[in-house]
Amino acid sequence: MTLPVALITGASSGFGLAIAQRLLARGFRVIATARRQDRLSALAEQYPTQVLPLALDIRDRNTIRSSIAELPADWADIDLLVNNAGLALGLAPAQSASMDDWQTMIDTNCLGLAAITHAVLPGMVARNRGLIVNIGSIAGDYAYPGGNVYGATKAFVHQFSLNLKADLLGTAVRVSCLEPGLAGGSEFSKVRFQGDETKAASIYQGTQPLMPDDIASVVEWLATLPPHININVMEMMPVCQAPSALTIHRKSQV
Repeated sequence: MTLPVALITGASSGFGLAIAQRLLARGFRVIATARRQDRLSALAEQYPTQVLPLALDIRDRNTIRSSIAELPADWADIDLLVNNAGLALGLAPAQSASMDDWQTMIDTNCLGLAAITHAVLPGMVARNRGLIVNIGSIAGDYAYPGGNVYGATKAFVHQFSLNLKADLLGTAVRVSCLEPGLAGGSEFSKVRFQGDETKAASIYQGTQPLMPDDIASVVEWLATLPPHININVMEMMPVCQAPSALTIHRKSQV
């Protein structure tokens, strides 16, 4: 029996690596994509028959198209696409944020996710099976200071997922958007703060955040549901976090 194939973006660390490990244990073959070839190769060495490493920058639309088109025949029928690659850059207010950072987040979180979905989706529809799991964020639903474009990109992921499902009505292809809250154990905050490990660590001080394997366990669950079930959107937070009241700025009474 041929093992199902999952393509995971951002599979070199954090959520992506944990998702890959969970799916490999479940008997999936994994096309592991990321920019860091050395980390992908290390994963492939652990699972020589189950992992196909694919160095890929999801901001490069032409490379995405050619890479998917040139997959070996026994890897080409992708059953599960996990759009995990994404990033946040900075926490400055919009009026002082870097336009370059905004561009990178939009190119990665929106255009990159859309491009790889566009490349994989026609095959799923032709085979009339498949699941797309988009990793969003509660930042797409709850605004916070400094979240500006990052939150907007994750709102795009949320709505894009729902609109994909609307277009796929009448097919057996499923789409889910998974939206984690405060999550540690990855390079997310370190990237956000340009390698400042002290600042990154301060985000999680005194908390027990979600960890990569927590997110991976939910992706595993989604991937193993009966094929007639579609989970549209799933929001998850650690117990130490909750949706909060809107912030109010009050002028000092002098």
